[in-house]
Amino acid sequence: MNQRQILEELIVLLEDNAVTVRSEPLGGGGGGLCSVKGQNIFFLDTQSSSAELSALAAEAVAKLIDIESIYIKPEVRMIIEKYCENQFDNNRGE
Repeated sequence: MNQRQILEELIVLLEDNAVTVRSEPLGGGGGGLCSVKGQNIFFLDTQSSSAELSALAAEAVAKLIDIESIYIKPEVRMIIEKYCENQFDNNRGE
């Protein structure tokens, strides 16, 4: 599975969990999750690489979705865990 396919899977996970995904040219290295008037929005920077966007999307998925309660393709799960290792460690201590 390549970076683009992983990003697409992460975007589907976000959209399936009521996150609006918007593609915008933000100058590269931008984008990410925000909340506007109670609505979660994930901005995809069209000038960023798939790898950068996958990392941001993985962080957003980890923040919003209980990944232990749903099936996620192993390659996608590995990316989420890779980019969000500290977040998972912090949650275990609570």
